[in-house]
Order: sequence, then structure tokens, then C-alpha cells
Amino acid sequence: MTSFSPPPTPPASPAAVTPAPGAAHPGPCGAALAGRVALVTGGGSGIGRACALALAAAGAAVHVVDIDGDSARATAVAVGGRAHTADLADPAAIEELPAAVDILVNSAGLQHVAPLTEFPPERFALIQQVMVTAPFLLLRRTLPHMYAGGWGRVVNISSVHGVRASAYKSAYVAAKHGLEGLSKVTAIEGAPYGVTSNCVSPGYVRTPLVEDQIQAQAAAHGIGPADVVSEVLLTRSAIKRLIEPEEVAAAVVWLCGPHTGYLTGASLPLDGGWSAS
Repeated sequence: MTSFSPPPTPPASPAAVTPAPGAAHPGPCGAALAGRVALVTGGGSGIGRACALALAAAGAAVHVVDIDGDSARATAVAVGGRAHTADLADPAAIEELPAAVDILVNSAGLQHVAPLTEFPPERFALIQQVMVTAPFLLLRRTLPHMYAGGWGRVVNISSVHGVRASAYKSAYVAAKHGLEGLSKVTAIEGAPYGVTSNCVSPGYVRTPLVEDQIQAQAAAHGIGPADVVSEVLLTRSAIKRLIEPEEVAAAVVWLCGPHTGYLTGASLPLDGGWSAS
């Protein structure tokens, strides 16, 4: 059994994590992230790529993690960061990722749609491994560095399905609910060390994952892709459009900025009013 040292003593004063009066805050949403190091999973495409771009624009050095090495490298080149090819279903691969990071964005995910009675158990297990266990292992790896520095930001890309359910998505809904709970525990434990943890919970985002669902639903219902978006995906959303990855990334950068140090343990809905109804 591996032993672990207790976390360092919390900083005596919050001064180390509070911006000085009048300090400049360059970058999107007023975030001053120069000198900070971020690690983004699923950074090769979709929301993860948008987060990597936005964090880099705000001044952070970015580690881009993706199972697709070519995509990870392409994003890393775009942000001047470093690429890491890793299968997050493999705990050994996670142990090879950087631990000295100040910002952790858990964005990697996958989907499978099937009735409970037909859902493949191995697929259910894989989705939990990638979307709940991997974030947990990454937290164990990166939190000691954040604690020692007296500052850290954990942002988990959840979903409206972290607070609501849809039929045929048992694994995804269960995983997002689990991620929401993990985020809250991280917030409570990290608070004495200047570490915040929050979820960003969008509705349907224009990503490759959703585009695949649109095509599958179009085939299943015998309708066009545009009709799938309006009549199937967005039936519970008050705002009748997909949200763009850049909009999610802007919220992520805001949560990492100098004005959100008291915001922790929350789930920020970007669902077009879905969860309001």
C-alpha cells in the first residue's frame, strides 16, 4: 500500500492569494494568469481545446492532454504549450502527467446512448473511469502543489446532465452527477489552502461529441440534423441554439480569475434555461 504525506499547513494569511489593490488584470474576463500553469484534459478538441486557447490567451502556460496525440500536439502548438498523449482510463498514464500545475480543467469525456437494459457494462465502467475516476486521480496528483503554493483553481466541465437526467444516457448522467459531487468535496477540502473547485455545466455544446449525436438522432428519427437540434436536443432549453465551446471556455477562465476567489463548490449553469424549468 502506498503511503501519502498529509497536506501542508494552510497559509497563515490569505494575502498570498489576494490580488494587490490596483494590480493589472490582463486577458479575457479580467483574468491575470501570467505565471500560472494549467493542465487541460480532452484538450485536443471541443471544449477542452477552447479552454486551452482561452487560458493561454489569459497568460497561463498550458499542458494539453488528450488520447489523440495528433490533436493534443495541434492544440499545444496553437497555445505554445506542451502536449501529452494519455488514455485517462489507464491510471498508470495519469501518473506520468505533470503534478506541478496551478489550474486543473477536467474536460475529457465520452458518450454512449442505450436503454439501461441494453447498456454494455464495460462501456458504463469505461465512462465512469474516464469522467470520474480520472479527475479524482488527477486531483490527488495536483492538489499537493496547489496546497503548497496557497492558490489553485479546479474547474470541472460537467453538464446540465450533472443536475438533470435524460433517458438512455445512464452512464453519462451518473458520471456527471459523480463529478459534481467530487467537485464539492474538493471545494471543502481545498478552501483552507486557497484552492477553489467549481463545475461549469453547459447544455448541448457544438462539439464533435454532440455532432455525432445529432447524426445518430437524425438517422434514428428520419429527420434532418437541423430538426434534431430544434426538436430533440433543445426541447427543454429556453434558448434555442447550441452553445459554442468558446462560451464555455470564457466561463472557465473567469472562474480562474482574480474576482472569483470566494466562489467555490458551485455549478455554473450554461444550459440556456434548461434547469430553470
